[in-house]
Amino acid sequence: MALIPSQVLRVAILLSYFSILCNYKAIDMPAHQTYGGSWKFLTFIDLVIQAVFFGVCVLTDLSSLLTKGSESQEQERQLRKLIGLRDWMMAVLAFPVGVFVVTMFWALYLYDRDLVYPRLLDNFIPQWLNHGMHTTVLPFIIIEMRTTHHQYPSRPCGLIAVCSFAVGYVLWMCWVHHVTGVWVYPLLEQISPLAKVAFFSCLTVLINIYYVLGEVLNSYIWDGSKCVLDTDKAKAD
Repeated sequence: MALIPSQVLRVAILLSYFSILCNYKAIDMPAHQTYGGSWKFLTFIDLVIQAVFFGVCVLTDLSSLLTKGSESQEQERQLRKLIGLRDWMMAVLAFPVGVFVVTMFWALYLYDRDLVYPRLLDNFIPQWLNHGMHTTVLPFIIIEMRTTHHQYPSRPCGLIAVCSFAVGYVLWMCWVHHVTGVWVYPLLEQISPLAKVAFFSCLTVLINIYYVLGEVLNSYIWDGSKCVLDTDKAKAD
């Protein structure tokens, strides 16, 4: 039995994301005043994705609680829709995008932080908020995967959705550069156009790998748990 019910964990995680988003939006940074505002940064987009995802999780928990014992087929149908949306968001957005943001940020930060997070930002963003945006996303999503089984879509459909998100964000970055003449991330200012194409292609492949990783990890956790339960049941019989 879990020390803390998964429903309580989801509420706590949701509230933490609200706090992070509110504190981030309250920062008076020059980048927030330029074209695209916060929405040009993948970190901010990911925070919104995580907040919406855990909001859907909490709503699903509440709906499940309210429909428990109910014989209404309409309520059951609405609950199944919510569960389907929750599982799709986990598979296609929350896990691959969240893991991508954490791993890419810290890999580039450790290599040369000025490529992705210039020292000037230390004057605006406190350390705790930086970790809230770029670190805690990973343990939060792992906790969710460990406490709740999620039904993944078929792999081709999932990969198409992830690719669509990745290509959409790349096109959005290119549009911001077209309008402002400045790339969202300093790294992109330092590489040639051909290198940018290769870089974007590699990142798209990487986020697809993270999708498959999430699918495999989800199956490993829950298929393994099912085997243990079946073994314990057989011993009891």
